[in-house]
Amino acid sequence: MAATVEAHFARHIAEARDNGEEELAPPPNADAIEAIIDATFWASLRPEEGRFPKISIAYLPPEMGQPLMFERKLPLTPAVLTKLAPAVERPNIHLGVWGEGDELYVWGATRVIPSLGLVLEDIEPGWLVIKHRRVDGIGKFANVAVLKGDEVKVIDEAGTSLPDCPELLKALLAFTSSDEEDDGGVNILVQLAASMRAHGHGGSLLVVPSGTDTWHDSIVQPILYSIVPPFSRLADLLRRQQVGHLEILLRRIGH
Repeated sequence: MAATVEAHFARHIAEARDNGEEELAPPPNADAIEAIIDATFWASLRPEEGRFPKISIAYLPPEMGQPLMFERKLPLTPAVLTKLAPAVERPNIHLGVWGEGDELYVWGATRVIPSLGLVLEDIEPGWLVIKHRRVDGIGKFANVAVLKGDEVKVIDEAGTSLPDCPELLKALLAFTSSDEEDDGGVNILVQLAASMRAHGHGGSLLVVPSGTDTWHDSIVQPILYSIVPPFSRLADLLRRQQVGHLEILLRRIGH
């Protein structure tokens, strides 16, 4: 079915370009689609710490979106995906996969998917959904195909117009998730700590100064999943929160 999915993306991306759309995702080829499905399917069957992984993979180059990039490219294998899955099981976080030569690799993670970008989501063991980001943004994602064990179903794009279209199929075609963020008024680090506890996988957050690598001396080498360049999203949130608190303080002083 990889060839069918390839044709689907090629047709939609070509139509979007003809309509003047820009910043579209690159079209995936059948070999890449097959490799991503294969690695994710077998990873979905490998429990880690007594839990089966929940993985979402986006096929796009690292320069698109707002990437969190690993210092070293990781091979696209079930073992690697199983180890990385706990870090990206929350909604709207995707492992980024791209190709170099004939090999695919995991370059990091992203929350930004360009229009018509291929996403493969592991729903439960042996159950995968292929979808793409909608150009119009309505419904966020449109499902392309569903794979459950050895059963494959390609979604009929015109199916929802039929009078007897099942409600389940309508739900699949309009598979959505919220992208809203809520910085709130609580300390960002406290929010992150609470989120890590709710995540249920354990872990520690290391906060280090920028502009120096001396902290590496305190870490066992090699660091398997180090991030390069440093991911500044958390620092950006902290700065936004500090500016917001300052504005509130100034308003109170003005009153």
